[in-house]
Order: sequence, then structure tokens, then C-alpha cells
Amino acid sequence: MSGHSKWSTIKHKKGILDAKKGVLFTKLSREITVAAKSGDSDPELNFRLRLAIDNAKSQNMPKDNIERAVAKGAGTGASGDSFEEITYEGIGPGGVGIIIQTLTDNKNRSAATVRSTITRAGGTFASTGAVSWNFEQKGQIVINVTDGDPEIIALESIDDGAEDFDVFDNTVEITCQYSDLSNIQKKISVKDSVTLEKAEIALIPNSTVTLDKEQSNKTLRLLDDLEELDDVQKVFSNAEFNEEALNSYAE
Repeated sequence: MSGHSKWSTIKHKKGILDAKKGVLFTKLSREITVAAKSGDSDPELNFRLRLAIDNAKSQNMPKDNIERAVAKGAGTGASGDSFEEITYEGIGPGGVGIIIQTLTDNKNRSAATVRSTITRAGGTFASTGAVSWNFEQKGQIVINVTDGDPEIIALESIDDGAEDFDVFDNTVEITCQYSDLSNIQKKISVKDSVTLEKAEIALIPNSTVTLDKEQSNKTLRLLDDLEELDDVQKVFSNAEFNEEALNSYAE
């Protein structure tokens, strides 16, 4: 498994713990609300909303929370702040490209906190396009194999239309074309031998930057710090992390 893919998988497992603190639930609710506001409030007619709801369910978010977030976005629930989607770019330790996707009700605050977090880590706040040219929008699915060989399950996903996969223990991270995400997700969901952990739209780097142990540790801390910011929804990088640093991070 490549370094950036392994980080993504470890990060997802750690995210389950964040849900207990309420941090993840807040961000999931915000994504559901914005998805419902941007399209139909029926998840069967709004792919982004369906993904947001599925991900919330995978993190054991209560049904009432999900319904309130949908109602708020559809305009039938309690009124609240209007969130704006803003993407920031930065250069981290070792020249790593970082993309930060936010949902914010105060873009000045959002820009300031993202900028200060990057610069404190020795990185640089970059202009639009400085990093994103190297990333491509893809579909990404994470599954946990409960019965059988993860490698075989992963290969089956290729037959279903996936482009690539990475295996980490019993976890398989599948990458596909954005347009194929819904179809592949449905095929995987009916398999008795797997549990669908996550299905989302992700930014995948076309080329990566290999980091040494020290650079990896600094970058891992930076990515964690960025994801802990209230306005930040997702963070992507093109880092290939040092294996020893990743193993320590997973503990």
C-alpha cells in the first residue's frame, strides 16, 4: 500500500474515535446540510447527499441527527448559518502539496486559521492552482473485509469497474472514476463478506513526493492539525510517507 493511501486508511480508523468527541458528527452534519441545500433533499435523487448520509451512518451518527441536517439544508428545519465551500492550497514540509476543503460561515476566519496552521508547520500558504493541478477528482471507497481474502475482494472490484486498489490488513481502499462511484458502491454493498466503511469524492495526486522520517512526522502532524480545524472538512496531500513514521502514527 502506498504511503498516502495508508495514511488515508489510518486516518479513517482514527476518525471513528473523533466521532465520540462530537467533532466528526458536527462536520458530517454540515456536509449533509450543504448537500441537501445544493440539490434535491431526496438522497435517491441527490448523489452527494446520499454519499454524505451513507458516510454519517458508517460513523454511527444517530438517525435523528441525520434527519435534522437534511431538513436544515432543505429549508424545512431550524434556520442556521449559511456555509460556503472554499478550497485552500498549501505547500508543506519537503515540498508536499496539500489541498484543504472547507465549509465555513466566515471565510476570513477560515483563511486565517488555515494559513496560520500551515505556516506554523514551516509550510507556505499557496495560491489557487499552485497545488491542485497535480490532483484529479476520483471516487474512493473504503471497505473492511470480514470474511475471505482482501486481495481477492480487491481484484473483484477491478472487475466491477474500479481503477486501482490498496490493501492494508483487512481494509481495502478502492479508487475509481467519479462517474463509476455510485455503481461500484452498490455492487460492493451487496457483498456479505465486506462492510462498507466510506464512499466519497476524493482528490488523488498524479505524482507524489517521498518524505524522510522527520519530514513525514512533521507532515502527519500538520495534516492532523488542519483536519482538527472547525471549518475543515477534508484534507488531501501527495505525500509518500516514511514507513516507520506511519507505523508510529497508527499506534
